[in-house]
Amino acid sequence: MKRVALLISGGGSNMVALADSMTGDHPARPVLVLANDPEAGGLAKAAARGIPVAVVDHRPFKGDRAAFEAELVKPILAAGADIVCLAGFMRVLTAGFVNRFAGRMLNIHPSLLPKYPGLHTHQRAIDAGDTKAGCTVHEVTPVLDDGPILGQARVPVLPGDTAEILAARVLVQEHRLYPAVLRRYAAGDRTPVFLD
Repeated sequence: MKRVALLISGGGSNMVALADSMTGDHPARPVLVLANDPEAGGLAKAAARGIPVAVVDHRPFKGDRAAFEAELVKPILAAGADIVCLAGFMRVLTAGFVNRFAGRMLNIHPSLLPKYPGLHTHQRAIDAGDTKAGCTVHEVTPVLDDGPILGQARVPVLPGDTAEILAARVLVQEHRLYPAVLRRYAAGDRTPVFLD
């Protein structure tokens, strides 16, 4: 049984989708929800599910990412995590941190990578005139949003879409895709998952 640490910064909707999927014959279980913001709404949702929670507030570190990450890694190691899932974790991690979990860290990104790494993905898809948008689960590497793709889900971009409307449509697919990928990944299957 793989032990999964889930890192969040906000409401934790992807964390909830992942945590709620890890039951029955699933090859993994959530052992930690870790936030960089003590006000993150996902902490209460995790606690309500009986998942241990921890907070390492990034703000006191004032740009010293190495010092922040030195604290961030402690609860992950203490929980004995085999897999780390970034689930709306809004801090860029250094190569030193990422390499420590090489081949064991996943992220979900709200675009069809390699298109639109970084922020404002939905508006960028609309501005480009794309007819399809979506989300990608990938292994985390030191290059932002650049690791091997483990799954994608596509949605149509419709006339009149705003970034907010498109984001809501993509989020529904995020909650399907990330649990599907994690189930395979925890079982040792790196075959990409594609959903429409």
